[in-house]
Amino acid sequence: MANLREVIDANGTPVNAFRNDKINSDFISLTDIAKYRNQEEPNDIIKNWLRTRNTLEYLGLWEQMYNPQFNNEYFNELLSKSGSNAFVISPTKWIKGTNAIGMVSQPGRYGGTYAEADIAFEFASWVSPEFRLYLVKDYQQLKKDESSHLNLDWSVNRALSKVNYRLHTDAIKESIVPLQLTKQQAGMHYANEADMLNVVLFGMTAREWKKAHPNSKGNIRDNASLEQLTVLANLESLNAELIKEDIPINKRARKLNKVAREQLTTLLKNQNSLSALKKLKKPKNNNLLE
Repeated sequence: MANLREVIDANGTPVNAFRNDKINSDFISLTDIAKYRNQEEPNDIIKNWLRTRNTLEYLGLWEQMYNPQFNNEYFNELLSKSGSNAFVISPTKWIKGTNAIGMVSQPGRYGGTYAEADIAFEFASWVSPEFRLYLVKDYQQLKKDESSHLNLDWSVNRALSKVNYRLHTDAIKESIVPLQLTKQQAGMHYANEADMLNVVLFGMTAREWKKAHPNSKGNIRDNASLEQLTVLANLESLNAELIKEDIPINKRARKLNKVAREQLTTLLKNQNSLSALKKLKKPKNNNLLE
């Protein structure tokens, strides 16, 4: 699950949200939405919403559309009990019992119940139609913001960077890390390569960046621009090939820095070069990604 969060300002009410890379969708805090109705007992608001038959039918249909592992047998059992005075259900019971992917409950500082955006908006309508309008308005604004973690362009390039990083670290393991090293020693090799690319592209190491930006969320790469992430993905692939050719790290750094400067200059001069990525829409993915 993604840890990089954004805060939706729904008419002065802060609502946490994050990009769930596992199912390639945004999740919004039901707990924060419920606080609009009841600051002290938001969980009770969620439980009251969950126990209605209309809510269960909606959640069941959503899961059947997007979740091939959904437990329909348990869902039908819950549905048959809904409406009775004795029927009680919690988010945790729903998630565990049905193997749901559209809702998550988590502890910690940003804990609470989160749901996929479509489900969260359905809940917001139940809480207050007016509040839903404010919530959707600010959410859509965040989706357009190129620096937001909810922006699909940002997510696509971050994912591309992660894929290439795996190729990059595999090359390091095969060509740089000697046998019989401890895990800690091997990790130092990976860190050196990653920081070499950070210096090549950003002009500083991850630690130096964090020291200079103590209040920023995420790390140096999480806060990179769309153009920087695109170049980073290319640098990681190129570095992996240079490693296989046994080129020393100092020579690789100079070559990669030259490539980075050339590519960034080109991208910044030609803003339309990323238009293909910017036209991507949210996919309707009904398969649970690993």
